[in-house]
Amino acid sequence: MKYRLLVAEDEKNIREGLAAALGLDGHEVETAASGADAFKRFQKGDIDLVISDLRMPGLSGEELLEKIQAESPGTPVIILTGHGTVETAVNAMRLGAWDFLTKPVNLDYLSLLVKQALDNRELVLKHRRLEEELSRHKRFEDIIGNSAAMRRVFDTTGRAAPTKASILITGESGVGKELVADAIHCLSPRKDKPLIKVHCAALAASLLESELFGHEKGAFTGAVARKRGRFELANGGTLFLDEIGEIDQNLQIKLLRVLQEKKFERVGGEETIEADVRIVAATNKDLKEEIEKGNFRDDLYFRLNVVNIHVPPLRERKDDLPLMITAFLKEFASENGKNIEGISDKARSCLYAYDWPGNIRELRNCMESAVVMSRGKLITEEDLPPSLRKASDEGWIRIPMGTSMEEAERIIIRETVSAHKGNQSKAAEILGIGRKTIHRKISDLEG
Repeated sequence: MKYRLLVAEDEKNIREGLAAALGLDGHEVETAASGADAFKRFQKGDIDLVISDLRMPGLSGEELLEKIQAESPGTPVIILTGHGTVETAVNAMRLGAWDFLTKPVNLDYLSLLVKQALDNRELVLKHRRLEEELSRHKRFEDIIGNSAAMRRVFDTTGRAAPTKASILITGESGVGKELVADAIHCLSPRKDKPLIKVHCAALAASLLESELFGHEKGAFTGAVARKRGRFELANGGTLFLDEIGEIDQNLQIKLLRVLQEKKFERVGGEETIEADVRIVAATNKDLKEEIEKGNFRDDLYFRLNVVNIHVPPLRERKDDLPLMITAFLKEFASENGKNIEGISDKARSCLYAYDWPGNIRELRNCMESAVVMSRGKLITEEDLPPSLRKASDEGWIRIPMGTSMEEAERIIIRETVSAHKGNQSKAAEILGIGRKTIHRKISDLEG
């Protein structure tokens, strides 16, 4: 690997000699005649290691070291010093220098030091990348998936979560929208504050208003004491509004005001309460369609939908089935005290052929049932619900043994297009090829 080094030295002959020697080791070397020039170059980025003279006019090597460590902690800096300033060089080590050399410089030893420093930097960076990857997996640990569709969900979630933006999570029932909301909160600066959840479809409009904003004693029959609402409870944290498409128009207006002004009153109260709450909403409805029907306010939609995260249905990401099956088998086998080693090929075919209208929620239920009903160490076709056993004969393309690659391709394309009622674009997406490519191949088939 080629590294980029920066040599800061005010004496021209030494500067050029060091650059030439280090260049022979295969490094790209840039030079600066002063500490100030060196720092300007360093700020532009892509410098892997700095070699700096300790004594330079203007910005000294010691001051340059401090600036580099503040700008990019961990960047290795090797200090060059005369015999009379070794004590100062030792102080530079305390400030974070990798090492120091006295002049005249032993080029062989310098080459060794540079190699050691760069090797250590690579180890540190690799460790940091692993920690970040582990941290990412930990924060998404309840969301199982490695398909391209789910990687897009992870990417959008990771970028949006640290911001203050409202987020709207869309997708069918059972796809795991609540798990995405959990991840957003966990990845946000509000992670140490409350995450409060409200299922908007579970309560009547009057009760939901009280649930969100609270009420005063005597506000309505049964209000025997003051109650704080979910907005108050979530102050400083995150409020997750599940099935936001179910709330009525009056409540939509009140919710819009809170989003705009961050203020509200309890039901039956006059005191204005301020709340700093990050809103994450979810819905299985097409809110644009609901707006056209007059059921949902467009201004509220735009307030909620600053960032949209769409969680795809399970039928569109069957690449994730092996991970999910393994995870759920392990979970339910442990819960039920069973020794389940895997799943039979026929049972696996059933799971892959099924379209999963209930999504992950249905798959979990199915795997729990299969574990409970299993008689041996393998989940078999007989352990699965009848609807899944029926699916084993549907949705599969069968290619006879001995079929040529060219003919197999024709069968796959023809059957996939047919299964999607002639929709070539959808077939191309499923097969992982471009639309132009599938159009050309179909033309060849028809020709």
